Amino acid sequence: MTSYTLAVCIALLLSLSASATEDVTAETLREYAHALVAGSKSERRRALRYASFNRDTQLIAAMILSLRYAPEDQREDIASALERMTNKNYGNDWFRWMQWQQANPDIQPFPSYDRFLASVLSSIDKDFASFIYPGIQRTIAIHEVVWGGVAAKVGIPALDHPPMVGANRNVDIGDNELVFGVAINDDVRAYPYRYMDWHEMLNDTIGGEPVSLAYCTLCGSGILYRTKIDTKEGIPIILKFGSSGLLHRSNKLMFDDKTNSLWNQFSGKPVAGTLATSNLQLSNLPLTTTTWKKWRNQHPQTLVMAKATGFSRDYTPGAAYGSYQRSPSLMFPASTDDRRFGDKSRVFGLAISGVQKVWPLRAFGKNSVINDRVGALRVVLIGDVKSQEVRAFRSDQITFTESRDGQVLDQEGTAWRITEEALVHPESNRQLSRLPGRLSYWFAWSNTYSQVEVAE
Repeated sequence: MTSYTLAVCIALLLSLSASATEDVTAETLREYAHALVAGSKSERRRALRYASFNRDTQLIAAMILSLRYAPEDQREDIASALERMTNKNYGNDWFRWMQWQQANPDIQPFPSYDRFLASVLSSIDKDFASFIYPGIQRTIAIHEVVWGGVAAKVGIPALDHPPMVGANRNVDIGDNELVFGVAINDDVRAYPYRYMDWHEMLNDTIGGEPVSLAYCTLCGSGILYRTKIDTKEGIPIILKFGSSGLLHRSNKLMFDDKTNSLWNQFSGKPVAGTLATSNLQLSNLPLTTTTWKKWRNQHPQTLVMAKATGFSRDYTPGAAYGSYQRSPSLMFPASTDDRRFGDKSRVFGLAISGVQKVWPLRAFGKNSVINDRVGALRVVLIGDVKSQEVRAFRSDQITFTESRDGQVLDQEGTAWRITEEALVHPESNRQLSRLPGRLSYWFAWSNTYSQVEVAE
């Protein structure tokens, strides 16, 4: 190589470096990010050249997002750039790249990513701007918030105080259909899965208690939350909740009607928006999953939700999520590093005083009664694998053996009555209180809590 040729090569490299390391402000990075998602082919390639040459990891989140929204014929270029920057080869599989991103929290996006994401979501529905906006307070990684595929903010309408009818009415519910059963202050109700599959959020008043039933179809968990919030001023606020259409690690983000803050459905904590740093946490109440036949037999006085929801939906059982519930695969990306169970294995869990523990639902096929502890608290769990029905109670050092006919026997053979609120001793009327557990897919626990104990 002549000295002239070498000089030309050096000059060319310097010019490339200068263009690549231009004054990259947050605004410039955001422009590159927009180009990756919705720019022209040349704009997208310019952004990729910058990211690849400089290995600027601040753009990786936008590159991954663009695999979902960019034209299909241009996704290979994005995937190739990601491979060069990370030494990982997931092709243009947005799902796999999102899982990789969740497993690498040290790789953070550029500072104004919230503004960029707000713009992307607003292009789907302008009303998403009430959930994600520039400068939003948050306790979760903003680049892990994804659109759930519903084309509008109100695409999954909540049910507010739906009509209820008596169990003796000719209700269109099969004996073996699953229902959510609730009993508060002698007000007993059943909310069939066939309706909740479509609406996912329900706001109601049961036994005088304002509540929300938050059902995440993707993680298979229904949780009953008390929605009366005490304030410093002594005036309680009652919140109503809806489904935002946004997800975090395949768990729904619900929102409250007062501030539009986003809440994690599984933890009951606000994670983005005005309330994100408030330290609020909704308290959950006992909720039972079981079959309509078992619930009706246990509670002949129960009310059940009527079909007249006011919405036009195919309420046939399984019409909304039947194929997903039968599949072992997830629909949206969530970390699957914890392989103690299959991602969608059904587990029952308790979260008490900072300790989380789960039991596989299949464990109740061998023995309907399990004596155990959560941290220092001794508990007894009574379950039925066929109906997916599990209730947990304090045991107060008492060992229980078997359950039958709505009762559970202690070690002395005394039969305690099983109610929705407590185990009740037949003579002394001593009560062991019910604990609010939850039934869900395993991945919801492993993605929400950093340490989850698994029953042996």
